[in-house]
Amino acid sequence: MTGTRGADAPTRGLVLVVEDEAAIADVLRLYLTRDGFQVVVEHTGPAGLEAVRRLRPAAIVLDVGLPGMDGTEVCRRLRSDGDWTPILFCTARDDEIDRILGLEMGADDYITKPFSPREVVARVRVALRHAGPATVGDTLTIGQVSLDRSSRRVSVNGESVDLTATEFDLLEYLMAHPSRVFSREQLLSEVWGYAAMVGTRTVDVHVAQVRAKLGDASPIRTVRGVGYAAEAT
Repeated sequence: MTGTRGADAPTRGLVLVVEDEAAIADVLRLYLTRDGFQVVVEHTGPAGLEAVRRLRPAAIVLDVGLPGMDGTEVCRRLRSDGDWTPILFCTARDDEIDRILGLEMGADDYITKPFSPREVVARVRVALRHAGPATVGDTLTIGQVSLDRSSRRVSVNGESVDLTATEFDLLEYLMAHPSRVFSREQLLSEVWGYAAMVGTRTVDVHVAQVRAKLGDASPIRTVRGVGYAAEAT
């Protein structure tokens, strides 16, 4: 395990980077540290999993192709344990199936190599914004689905449903504007905050994940040729 701390105490929290390529890990550590994060680096899947449980980082930058245990398995185990720390997958794979698999495993975001380290930092900051405390302490309800902004909890008929931070923010945004139809580009801009960096397929995958978790109670409706809206079923 290695860590880097600037001259002043970090103000943005701890980011765990799990990356087996030393050069990439060093660049990510440098840029994240410059942005005010404390950074810890691990190089294998098992070491990364242990570090998450021990350090409780604010966010995880997780390579997919790790020795010992790949990143998707690390993510699966964390989510199975009820750990919803924001995860940004980094991988050399550029196949859409791999991206969808990562998101289905519970990742909050996905970026392919080669990438700009500044983009990674920007995405980490967005993921942390998603996971941060809400500023509006009210409850949104559509049909059987209730969303508590203050506790960031979602329930169906009183039964709690686990969503990733990004899934929560997507559902919240749609439920906060009932019956209003948003294009995929609008949702990328409003929920993700960096529409130019990712494709609209990201929205479709997250919508599919939310629907799968909420079941028939899901209020998200597809408006063919336009986008999505939240309406009572």
